[in-house]
Amino acid sequence: MRVRAPELRGRRWLNTGGIEPDLRGRIVLLDFWTFCCVNCLHVLDELRPLEEEFADVLVVVGVHSPKFAHEGDPAAVEAAVERYGVRHPVLDDPDLRMWDAYAARAWPTLAVIDPEGYVVAQMAGEGHAHGLAVLVRELVEKFGDTLRRGESPYVAPPEPTSALRFPGKVIALGEGFLVSDTAHHQIVALDGSFAEVRRFGAGRGEPFAEPQGLAALPAEVAAEVGYDVVVADSVNHALQGLRLADGRVTRIAGTGEQLRERPQPGESSPASSTPLSTPWDVVWWTDRIAVAMAGTHQIWTFAPRTGEVEVLAGTTNEGLRDGPVSEAFFAQPSGLAVSRDPDDRGDDTLWIADAETSAVRSVQLSAVPQVSTAVGLGLFDFGLRDGPAAEALLQHPLGVAVLPDGSVAVADTYNGAIRRVAAGQVTTLAQGLAEPSDVLVDGDTLVVVESAAHRLVRLPIPAGARVDAGAHTVRRPVTDLGTRVALRIDFTPPTGQHLDTRFGDPTVLTVAASPESLLVSGGGTSAGLTRTLELAPGEGVLSVSVAAAACDLGDAVFAACHRYQQDWGVPVRVGSGSDELVLDLRAVE
Repeated sequence: MRVRAPELRGRRWLNTGGIEPDLRGRIVLLDFWTFCCVNCLHVLDELRPLEEEFADVLVVVGVHSPKFAHEGDPAAVEAAVERYGVRHPVLDDPDLRMWDAYAARAWPTLAVIDPEGYVVAQMAGEGHAHGLAVLVRELVEKFGDTLRRGESPYVAPPEPTSALRFPGKVIALGEGFLVSDTAHHQIVALDGSFAEVRRFGAGRGEPFAEPQGLAALPAEVAAEVGYDVVVADSVNHALQGLRLADGRVTRIAGTGEQLRERPQPGESSPASSTPLSTPWDVVWWTDRIAVAMAGTHQIWTFAPRTGEVEVLAGTTNEGLRDGPVSEAFFAQPSGLAVSRDPDDRGDDTLWIADAETSAVRSVQLSAVPQVSTAVGLGLFDFGLRDGPAAEALLQHPLGVAVLPDGSVAVADTYNGAIRRVAAGQVTTLAQGLAEPSDVLVDGDTLVVVESAAHRLVRLPIPAGARVDAGAHTVRRPVTDLGTRVALRIDFTPPTGQHLDTRFGDPTVLTVAASPESLLVSGGGTSAGLTRTLELAPGEGVLSVSVAAAACDLGDAVFAACHRYQQDWGVPVRVGSGSDELVLDLRAVE
């Protein structure tokens, strides 16, 4: 059955000069995204070659459907479009009306509309560029002369002029600081008054692309390896080594390609030949670099002397689960800090700003390394609330720092605040900041990266004041389910590919729930795209992760294969609802 595409309506259009674009007769690709989502940022990069190849026949339209309350702010959406270099029209969908109209269930979701206005494909997650290219070619051939060709309705906004542009992270460097000037794709040295001293890098990809975290090596290690600072080069999916004396930059980890596998804790490999996935922050921890690998929802380590990377913690499943590092779930870890062991026993604590769960987590290298949560409730609960840590709320924090008394300062990014976690209590140190993305202790002051204001600011370290601006839950419709549910993942490989079962089932399905008591049976990881779930009456979130490999047609053993994966968090109410839950990884009509 052919489905007519719902008419696009939202609060406003961006990147069009404020004018609604005329899409009649065009092939249209809708990209439902939200700017907190690292997978959505991956898709923006994946779509760029498609936009270039099919510039005269394909119009990409971003539909910004927010997860967090802050992402519904008009100024924040406009800033995000600039921050991430979006070069196509964007429809602002603050109330998720288009999200609901197109039955989206996950960020990102893609929908393809043919020139006659019908939805011909819908898919969730990243990694669909190959299939999309095949589909566009088929539509061009099918519609031929009736297809309306022409340039994209994209209208470029005015060029920004600030010295820094959406800076990401900061570290102390001698008498000054080093800051990642993320949207300028450079690293900048500043003096103690934040005046610019020197720049490293020439622009996007030369050699940095949206750099984020920075970590200075101990002097003896730097002398041995030949570079002083490790840079988390997020869009290049790499760690770069920066030598300050002459500005020389060397790729020290990553291949430049995005990691598509799901490595598990304990796996190690040579850094130079191992793909990474959006490293967001780095910090020196004991005798190595800890890496917040946002793209795989994990914590990795990099050893400069041996050139090895290792997965330290996180299964790649997106969520909030504590316990042994081999079983823990993270969700887009984005900030790191270390609290030193006062007895110098080597068991320093690694603190983590776990952005998508609005949480502060920690890893301790005890006999059985453990992950713990200091504050945060999960993927769908956030807000601005002080008080006992078990009840306090953050909103998408990106940075952490350890204060002189051992407590933890948090750059609570989407709340525009600096928070403090101490002795099981959360307080607010400062508010009214523009997306603070990092915080650094400098004597009796805090240096804050005020990213959306394109600057660094100093704040005193006050005693803190209690605030409670309420709690929020992600605004997504609840799915009513029965107590026994048949879960099915719909996956149709794109034209020219098939599920190759010669070497076993090429699919992996993982199911979990929050609270854990919601899922009576059917949890865990196994092959296949179907699962029978036994659920307990109540409300919660089902976490479903799937990965599938489709190979090019033909019998050749070495046929190219493509990996498709997606995580869903489905709010559910268990009682007398449906006995079936169907999720689309890639469905083609």
